[in-house]
Amino acid sequence: MPKLPFSFYQQENVVQLAVELLGKQLFTLIDGKLTGGTIVETEAYNGVIDKASHAYNGRYTPRTSTMYEAGGISYVYLCYGIHHLFNVVTAGKNNPHAVLIRGIEPTIGVDIMLARRKMSAPAGRMTAGPGALAQAMGINKDLNAKDLLGDEVWIEDNGIHFPSDQIIAAPRVGVDYAEEHALLPWRFFVKGNPYVSKPNKF
Repeated sequence: MPKLPFSFYQQENVVQLAVELLGKQLFTLIDGKLTGGTIVETEAYNGVIDKASHAYNGRYTPRTSTMYEAGGISYVYLCYGIHHLFNVVTAGKNNPHAVLIRGIEPTIGVDIMLARRKMSAPAGRMTAGPGALAQAMGINKDLNAKDLLGDEVWIEDNGIHFPSDQIIAAPRVGVDYAEEHALLPWRFFVKGNPYVSKPNKF
């Protein structure tokens, strides 16, 4: 299937783009090991005006500098010193929008993912939640600022589209510090999918 074109990532409406990423296929190819799955959960972060964003109020650090690049690259960071989180940088250069990929339904390389997660059988927790997803797919800071049209990490479109009545919009997770912006319904997930992180009952 074709990789998403550069133009897809250049969209300025990060919230709409987060919805459009549902059903797309995320892949990694690391040390010759291919893993991938269907994106079923995302969160939008709306740049300098979003109190939940790393780039809020124009914050620019060695970590956030990746967000200010032109959309179409990865943004991977370490959360709480434990979990790597994978984000898609979107919009034009110096407009630091990003979409956090929170869950995928595994389709390729399931055995590899199980080994990375130290699990014996597939279950929702294998790739539900951004930390679990990154571990299963072998994502760490080595994949930060990678071209999403490259051969290490990329996203394809194989024609999966979820109807609007199957997509839930809910507040983002773990952003209580963002005050009123913590309540924005910018987390999107596929209703009833077992590979969606909790809370998933709405």
